[in-house]
Amino acid sequence: MHDVHHAPAAVGPEAAAATAPLLALGQVDVAYGGIRAVRQLDLHVDKGELVCLIGANGAGKSTTLRAICGLVPVAGGSIRYRGEPLAGQPVHTLVRKGLVMVPEGRGIFAQLTIEENLLMGAYTREDKAVVLRDTERVYTMFPRLAERRRQTAGTLSGGEQQMLAMGRAILSRPELLLLDEPTMGLAPIMVEKIFEVVRSIAAEGVTILLIEQNAKLALELSQRGYVMESGEVILQGPSRQLLHDPKVRAAYLGE
Repeated sequence: MHDVHHAPAAVGPEAAAATAPLLALGQVDVAYGGIRAVRQLDLHVDKGELVCLIGANGAGKSTTLRAICGLVPVAGGSIRYRGEPLAGQPVHTLVRKGLVMVPEGRGIFAQLTIEENLLMGAYTREDKAVVLRDTERVYTMFPRLAERRRQTAGTLSGGEQQMLAMGRAILSRPELLLLDEPTMGLAPIMVEKIFEVVRSIAAEGVTILLIEQNAKLALELSQRGYVMESGEVILQGPSRQLLHDPKVRAAYLGE
């Protein structure tokens, strides 16, 4: 009687993607004019996580986000979203796949009204009735935008423009939201409001990768964190742990 050896069942691409992180960067290098801005970067974000990336100015944080979105070329390594390589995919394709970035500087259309700006976020969506419902939800989150919906976006304050950029991203129905310095240059009361919104977006199940100069708030809000210095990740781990790390406290929390 012969022993029967069954070959292991092949794992289909869908099952493999389900077990893989939603976003995975492996050994990523990014170079600008011969200078390596990001070196050998390993980073992952699992579905449903809120992960922060902190570090001083020029550490390579924004470059990392721009590389994920294909806005700067990657010199080496791989970037995968839902298990698929991202290289060479245009930004509008990424938005359709649920990967949305709110860039530093907000990127709003100053000549368009607030309402027109918000609807630009939904340009890939067919479900017009749901878009209207989502627009009203954004107005509930940001009453200031509701009051000014017919005004041009260029008349808004910096904090209101950041609200608008976040609202527009919400209307894209993101699965993964990349936030690049959302509180940069904002008054403390506005910083609080933006973080409150990030918290509520995460509570709805949106996966978030947050780049933030306010290390304390970012670590308090997120589950895991990465600390970047001179283009490299020097520390990573649960955010609570990083909050109490002496190196992090000395360098980023002013203690």
